[in-house]
Amino acid sequence: MYRFRDASGRVIYVGKAKSLRQRVNSYFADPWGLHPRTQQMVAAAAGVDWVTVATEVEALQLEYAWIKEYDPRFNVRYRDDKSYPFLAVTLDEEYPRLMVMRGAKRKGVRYFGPYSHAWAIRETLDLLLRVFPARTCSAGVFKRHAQIGRPCLLGDIDKCSAPCVGRVDAAEHRRIVEDFCDFMAGRTDRMERRLEQEMRSASHALEFERAARLRDDLSALRRAMEKQTVVLADGTDADVVAFAEDQLEAAVQVFHVRAGRVRGQRGWVVEKTEELSTGDLVHHFCSQVYGGEADVEGREADLPREVLVPELPADADALADWLTQMRGGRVSLRVPQRGDKRALLETVARNAGEALTQHKLRRAGDLTARSQALEEVADGLGLPAAPLRIECYDVSQIQGTDVVASMVVFEDGLARKSEYRRFIVTGATDDVSAISEVLRRRFARYRAAREAGELVDSDRPAIDPETGRARKFAYLPNLVVVDGGAPQVNAAGAVLRELGVTDVAVCGLAKRLEEVWQADEPFPVILPRTSEGLYLLQRVRDEAHRFAITFHRQRRSKRMTASALDGVAGLGEIRRKALLRRFGSLKRLAAANIDEIAEVPGIGRRTAEAVVAALRGGTETVLPEPTPGSPAHVSPNLDN
Repeated sequence: MYRFRDASGRVIYVGKAKSLRQRVNSYFADPWGLHPRTQQMVAAAAGVDWVTVATEVEALQLEYAWIKEYDPRFNVRYRDDKSYPFLAVTLDEEYPRLMVMRGAKRKGVRYFGPYSHAWAIRETLDLLLRVFPARTCSAGVFKRHAQIGRPCLLGDIDKCSAPCVGRVDAAEHRRIVEDFCDFMAGRTDRMERRLEQEMRSASHALEFERAARLRDDLSALRRAMEKQTVVLADGTDADVVAFAEDQLEAAVQVFHVRAGRVRGQRGWVVEKTEELSTGDLVHHFCSQVYGGEADVEGREADLPREVLVPELPADADALADWLTQMRGGRVSLRVPQRGDKRALLETVARNAGEALTQHKLRRAGDLTARSQALEEVADGLGLPAAPLRIECYDVSQIQGTDVVASMVVFEDGLARKSEYRRFIVTGATDDVSAISEVLRRRFARYRAAREAGELVDSDRPAIDPETGRARKFAYLPNLVVVDGGAPQVNAAGAVLRELGVTDVAVCGLAKRLEEVWQADEPFPVILPRTSEGLYLLQRVRDEAHRFAITFHRQRRSKRMTASALDGVAGLGEIRRKALLRRFGSLKRLAAANIDEIAEVPGIGRRTAEAVVAALRGGTETVLPEPTPGSPAHVSPNLDN
């Protein structure tokens, strides 16, 4: 077992080999013949140590333990890239097939879903095959049974119409498949009424076996419908569309609701090539997605009666008219304001946010994209080498109150959350002075440790010899990024010069036009909008902003809730939470009387009196004693 360390003594790679000499020598061959990631590792490595073990099993155990302990940035990390399954109908085949499908979508296939599990699709399909006996077998199985002239088991138990042996022709089989698609698309009432009518007709004609079979089909159809949750009680047919976006990309999510039930979901991540409002995104979505719904034969598009969106575009009326013509019936474009539809839109928006986050993580996990991003940042800022360690700082405040700052760390293009830091800023009232204070504190800590000789160990200068762990602020970044423009960047550069830190580059990313500013430069650096380097700087900036604003909200919430209740005798954190959970806010708690407060579990009358005294200065309005049976005799339910 061997470990490569960088100049600071931190483990950057863990490996195992039977011949240590051969393996280590292989890293120092011609660098141009190495993998790009291996090139970076060799360039960053400053030393190697090793441990001899008896067996390969011990080596594997030690390798796992080391990777878990050191989290070396050049080791491979396996991530689950499983995609969600869809129920797919291959309409481009002569005899369409119903099947479970994952991965990229292709033309000529209609998709329903996605489902959380493949077994959920198979369970639904098993119920519906009684009513829609369409083909589910592969091409090889279909061809083999056509050759032998005998159907498979599903054909024998009437869960397949057996087109392979000619029980139905291609046109009849396609009609079965189209009925299945209509049912999955939400047109359930028509199918249910048809089965009921056929069942009654068979019963009146004394065809009881056929009537019993239709009854079982109708029962299977209803069981399949019960498995889909009702989200809109009024049985609305609607598409619910929401977006999550940043300056360069937008994630789009749409839930297809038919007869009040979610029948499917689709999502995209699109690149924004210009400044687009949410209304503009709605316009492009409707024009491009619904415009492609109609097939080449000119059949009416599968459009709902309503399209629920977060914001109306400027041409909403014209867009609705265009969609109405395609559907052959009225289509309205609406922004829900309250109720179930508003709640469903918020749910779709959360899904869009998750989709955008997953898209960013997939890009971040791409080694080639990360390497390209680091090289583009180095070229754009004129750095001598790619910035393998980037620190970004952001300030969060409200008019000079609860001023806090964050420091996030990215190494090799990936977030290293164990080295994030938070700062409480006390001597600053604006972003510029706050950035100066935070950077002065951060780099002063490093300079003080260096001058005290704590970082003198040439083998492991940034490792605490007593604990074996990294010292705080022991690693110097290659690049410091601040959230802001020229004023913030110039302040950061002045602090580094004042502290004698000359080997750290500084830049800032301004939100308005995504301009990259450097210290004491009159003009910004403009990176292309499709640049991986700009995407990396944006992700670093956004992460610093998230970390800072989360800390700011925590401190603000604690100050607002703790200031009035912290000093109450006998009222700890658990009881404070119980009070706020019962009454919802300090305002409602202050309006409650002693008896109502004392009803909260764990709160006695003496503590309730102390709470009232703290919130109202010891005064309480005395209400007249209610008479039995009067409305005032009933205690109000403050939870509703």
